[in-house]
Amino acid sequence: MNRRIVARPAAWIVWGAVIFFLLNLAGVVGSVLVSSFGTRWFDTWFPQGFTTQWYSQAWDEFGLLHVLVVTLEVSLAVVVISLLVGVPAAYVLARRRFPGQRIVYLAFLLPILMPPMTYGIPLATVLYKYDLAGHLSGVILANLVPSVPFVILTMTPFIEQIDPAIERAARMCGARTGQVFARILAPLLVPGILAASILVLVRTIGMFELTFLTADEESSTLVVKLYAEMASPGIRAQQSIDAMAVVYTATMLVLLVLALRIVNPTQLVARVREEAD
Repeated sequence: MNRRIVARPAAWIVWGAVIFFLLNLAGVVGSVLVSSFGTRWFDTWFPQGFTTQWYSQAWDEFGLLHVLVVTLEVSLAVVVISLLVGVPAAYVLARRRFPGQRIVYLAFLLPILMPPMTYGIPLATVLYKYDLAGHLSGVILANLVPSVPFVILTMTPFIEQIDPAIERAARMCGARTGQVFARILAPLLVPGILAASILVLVRTIGMFELTFLTADEESSTLVVKLYAEMASPGIRAQQSIDAMAVVYTATMLVLLVLALRIVNPTQLVARVREEAD
């Protein structure tokens, strides 16, 4: 007996909304991409010609080499410091039980769940007061506020999935805490560390609000520089702005694809602990 599968009206609405969103997104991204290669584009479906000069012009006019170097410096510094602080903190939260632990988890969640602007302005005010903003150190400190909790919440499930009996066995053989962490836990946590690193890297490169509030002209990352050039007065070729936007979008897409190849979403869910008999 053959059965026909009939989609519900609600499913058609959902799929229609998804397809409509994807088509609009593809249209916006595609128009910017085509414009970045077009010579002139007025009242026609496609530009009158195509060229790559806008990319070289954007590279020289906007100083993209310096901007990319600053973006890389800020991102790598945030990743390294976040791992050095977040991984040990995640270990403590995963292996210890103490009063107020849920409150601590909530405190770590707040910088991630709240819009960055809500705490970014008071944070930037404090950093400027102590002369920590307006250069690379201020941008790095500001980006650490959401990045360290992000590493903690990402690494905690990975640590919980490691059997504590392995650590107890190593200690019974005479290993110290540092040796257990370096020789036993660290190799097992490599997938989680890579996942946290890639995700923090993507988040830092795409972070606009905190970087915008604490950076100056020399410490602006790519996303802030893109906004500044779009909003600044003066006559600029739209194609060169589009070329810089394509560079930013391509960078984010490469990192996102890399993150999806490394990160297993099922590992980001904390394992339910079994109660001791």
